[in-house]
Amino acid sequence: MTKRKGQLKLGAFLYFTGHHVAAWRHPEAWAGDELKHYTDFARLAEAAKFDTVFFADGVDVRLRNIEAASRKAHSGVSLFEPLTLLSALALVTERIGLVATASTSYTEPYNLARQFASIDHLSGGRAGWNLVTSSDPDAAYNFGHVAPILHADRYDRAEEFADVVIGLWDSWADDAFIRDRTNGRYFDADKLHVLDHKGKHFRVRGPLNTPRTPQGHPVVVQAGSSDPGKELAARTAEVIFTAQLTLEDATAFYADVKGRLAKYGRSPDDLKIMPGVFPVVARTESEAREKFEALQDLVQPVVGLDLLAGLAGGEELSTYPVDSPLPPLLESEAGKSRQALLIDLARRENLTIRQLYLRIAGARGHWQLVGTPEQIADQLEERFVNYGADGFNVMAPIVPGGLNDFIELVLPELRRRGLFRTEYEGATLRENLGLKRPPNRFEKAAEQTQAAE
Repeated sequence: MTKRKGQLKLGAFLYFTGHHVAAWRHPEAWAGDELKHYTDFARLAEAAKFDTVFFADGVDVRLRNIEAASRKAHSGVSLFEPLTLLSALALVTERIGLVATASTSYTEPYNLARQFASIDHLSGGRAGWNLVTSSDPDAAYNFGHVAPILHADRYDRAEEFADVVIGLWDSWADDAFIRDRTNGRYFDADKLHVLDHKGKHFRVRGPLNTPRTPQGHPVVVQAGSSDPGKELAARTAEVIFTAQLTLEDATAFYADVKGRLAKYGRSPDDLKIMPGVFPVVARTESEAREKFEALQDLVQPVVGLDLLAGLAGGEELSTYPVDSPLPPLLESEAGKSRQALLIDLARRENLTIRQLYLRIAGARGHWQLVGTPEQIADQLEERFVNYGADGFNVMAPIVPGGLNDFIELVLPELRRRGLFRTEYEGATLRENLGLKRPPNRFEKAAEQTQAAE
């Protein structure tokens, strides 16, 4: 296959102290307990011309091991609910996309459709919804469940949830609100569309009580790499946040997901694949290694074991010697694709439990790069030009220093190679990502019916 040309896309993924599990202990890390920390991060990423700022979310405090939870910032606790935060960030930024996670497992599609539509209006067309199912078993107990939702059931609900949300976003034609003062007509009733959805999980009449948004509808992002996740992404997603450790795995995933689009009437350009990357960069390789090891030295064993157990589906590993090989694990209903990735990594590299938890302490199974600007750029370029990614979600090791390092050291090298923009292409997230504005499904169906007649 001919190597691709063009420019890659970049997201700035914010964990409030940094992505490394011990980042909060680093003296240069933000505490992340002020709105200013978040606004500064978004403005920094926007000044560097990143496509998005990206926020994860959970709906529980991880009580499985309270001793470990009390020793890390990544215990499910966050200062702001993400949609509330995006509303604030919309007012202090102008061009960067604003993407937040909201689960289909523990909310209702009408509320979510309205919230993200509002943010798209507030931001002038820069909102994105990261569609996830909630794999953390503790989350279920906060929403009336007596047991975690099974993996297959989560995705079955998610497919219908996505259909309802996107349908609600098309409740109005783009020009429905005529505001004709002379004749006293606020909207054209013929351009109102009632969804009237009756499905297995939801009954939603509609219409949404919010006009169609500047982007047509917010960009739909999806995180997940299991087979049901890939199928859901091929049908509904416009960006995928995923994790592959090798070029071979990345190109296989890329080809697999892009190859599924045609059966849903979509083209490869309708979906951007943007895996996570955890970069530790310095002017020399030895300096980068020192920076990384300084973070690794802050990892407490109880935290490392808990991190590993969380990503391995909650299985308790503290009863095994930490310097022994990873034992056989029961198949998990929580995070199946991530569990498979970790098991494969441990087996392939013959890692002990300690080596494995240190290996994922920074990137959680995402792609980890430690080196000079040229070395980091080489690896990003290799994956991009060989169709392993359309861009990357940058997971800064600590905040703000990790993002600053990437901006000051790696971005100039990417720009020198013509791989990243110097200015935004447009005003909306869709324009900057190179995604088409979606037609209104009801208007499109009516046009097709008229054409057939």
